[in-house]
Amino acid sequence: MLHPSYTDLINVVNSDVEPGEQPVVQSRYSIVIATSRRARQLIAGEDAMVPAGGKKPLSVAIEELYKSKVKIVGDDEVNSNEV
Repeated sequence: MLHPSYTDLINVVNSDVEPGEQPVVQSRYSIVIATSRRARQLIAGEDAMVPAGGKKPLSVAIEELYKSKVKIVGDDEVNSNEV
């Protein structure tokens, strides 16, 4: 079982969205794509933004999203701490 849950991750990612605006993430698929992209960045050698402590890259990526250390943006807006 994934912890935090997909619902928790979606709520955290969309927490900065103003009422009436379109949410950043609308589906589980978006969360899966974002976490897998961040995990590949970690595998490629980027530094983790949370203590890794021997965790697998995907677990670290999920924790980074949950703690708002990385931000999900569109492909045309990607910066260093964004997925």
